[in-house]
Order: sequence, then C-alpha cells, then structure tokens
Amino acid sequence: MEKTKENRMKKIWNSFTLYEKIWFFSITILAVVFAIIFPEEDVGGVNGAVIMALYLIDVVANILCELLISKQNKWNFMVSLVVEATEIAICIVCAYRFATMATTLFFWIPIDIISFFAWNKHKDKDEAELTKVRKLTWWQDIILVAAIAVWTVGVGYLLSLIEVEGILSYNEVVQDVGGYLDACASAIGIANGVFILLRYREQWIAWYLVTAIEIVLNIMAGQWVLLVLKLGYLTNTTYGYMKWTKYIKTHGNEKAETKLDETAKASS
Repeated sequence: MEKTKENRMKKIWNSFTLYEKIWFFSITILAVVFAIIFPEEDVGGVNGAVIMALYLIDVVANILCELLISKQNKWNFMVSLVVEATEIAICIVCAYRFATMATTLFFWIPIDIISFFAWNKHKDKDEAELTKVRKLTWWQDIILVAAIAVWTVGVGYLLSLIEVEGILSYNEVVQDVGGYLDACASAIGIANGVFILLRYREQWIAWYLVTAIEIVLNIMAGQWVLLVLKLGYLTNTTYGYMKWTKYIKTHGNEKAETKLDETAKASS
C-alpha cells in the first residue's frame, strides 16, 4: 500500500519538467518572503495574520492550478475549487470585489465541476493525461469583446451605488474605479471559464487581461503578496499559450495528414 502510494507520488513528481518545478517553488518562496516583508494589517476586526494566510493559500493553489492547465491536465479543476473557496473568503474578509465574489460563487464553482467531466471526454488519443485543445474564430472574438464592454459598464455602475467599509473605501474615487475594474475582471473571468470549458486557447489571452486588471486592484488595495501571484500568472500564461499553440499546430497537421491518407486510400 505504502509502496503504491510512493510510486504514485513519484509518477506525479516526474510528470513535471525541471522548468515547471523551479517556477512553482520560486513563486511560492517569493510569496513567503513578501509575506514577511509586507505583513498584512487587520481589516474589519480580522487579524492580519489570518488574511495573510489566506493570501498564501491563494497563491500556492492558484499557481498549481495554472500549471496543470498549461499541461492540459483535467485535475486543474479540482485544485481550482480550493482557489475559489479561498478567494471567496478573501472577498468577504476584505469587504471588496463583490462582482468577483458573486462570479466565483455562482459561475466558477459550477463551471469547474462541469469542465472536469467535459475535459475527461476529450482525452488525447496518444497521451491520456492530455486534453485536446483548439482556438476561436474571428467573429466569436468580436461578440465576446462587445459582451464584456456591456457587462463592465452595467455591473460597474451598480457596484458604484454600494456603500460599504472595505479595503478600498479609503477614497470614494478609488472605490468607484475599483468597482468598474472588478466588473471588467469578472466579465473576462466568465469568458475565461467558458473558454476553459470548451478548451479554447484564447483562455490564456483572457488570463493576461484579468491579470493586468488585478495588478491594478492589488496595488490600490495594498495587497503586495498577491502581486507575486500575478508575476506567476504572467510567466505561466506565456508558457501555457506556447504549449497549447504548439499542440494545436501539431495535431492540426496530424488531422490533415490523416485526411490525405483516407482520401488516397479511397481513390485507390
């Protein structure tokens, strides 16, 4: 039993490349260093150490999730559930990002569960650990941008009407701007969830945009530890985009070759 467990752990460890291991532990160590240098203050009666612990859990779970997505591994969705629970707790404790909290609760948690089973149905024929991925068409991109713009303006306006003491309430303008940024991040996040569910490469572009918005929000809120997570996002998003693009190109060529072979056989 112990030997089987040990072999399984070795298999999981060996499935990650040297770059992936270095990336994961570098971001984790950097987050711990930032936590020591920039300790979190108490917010709304909640001890700063508790808030910092939530930040660190969020960082570690997020980078593991991102790494598994880049590897086209369906288990990223199970890790993502830990991320969702942690981020909901952070939103409640800090009394901010209500659009993101609602999106996480009512969209991301269900979509993670659905996506896990959906990805399981689209395994790569040669490598069972891989899931088949693809890309969007130009007209789908246009519809998407328009929908995000409408959502941002509508939800951002509604959030500007909410008055609550939170981590961004030190300035009225900052709080309103934060609301619109939060609305935009939640809209792109929803699009990203759909992309991941349907295995579209454009989910990495969505990650770039969400990361850029969240960097601004984290700076506005003084959440310096979470900036380490965003550094991890930016590096892994580039890595993941390249891996998915390579897979799409390679397997696109394989399909074309298969069709040519079938045509040749039929004609002969």
